[in-house]
Amino acid sequence: MYKNTNCFHLAIPCGDLEKAKHFYNEILGCRLDNSAQEWADVDFWGNELTLHASEHKLENERHDVDMGNVSVPHFGVHLDKDVFNKIKENLKSNNIKYLDEPYTRFKDKKEQQETFFIQDPHGNILELKTLQS
Repeated sequence: MYKNTNCFHLAIPCGDLEKAKHFYNEILGCRLDNSAQEWADVDFWGNELTLHASEHKLENERHDVDMGNVSVPHFGVHLDKDVFNKIKENLKSNNIKYLDEPYTRFKDKKEQQETFFIQDPHGNILELKTLQS
């Protein structure tokens, strides 16, 4: 599955494992690879995200960056425009609110991108983006 040598592995607390698996699989469209009673591997667009059932939540704070004020820690991925738009449709149809609404970053530059931030059911923050070049 993880053939790309540039992929990363990230393990995070996810609270209720069944809710987390539903969110990553049904809402974001990620493939679940294996699952035990306490954890599950998610194919996070070629990267290995491991969800661990946990009561613990990561502490978040806001930091100023070039595009405004963002939540840290967060993790994310650059997506194909079609996949990105499908996820936005899924979020809307499932009444999932954005932490930070979609907006354009680096307007009129070669790195122009649309990005947004959401939280998974346990409060982990994800940034999803697509290049608009």
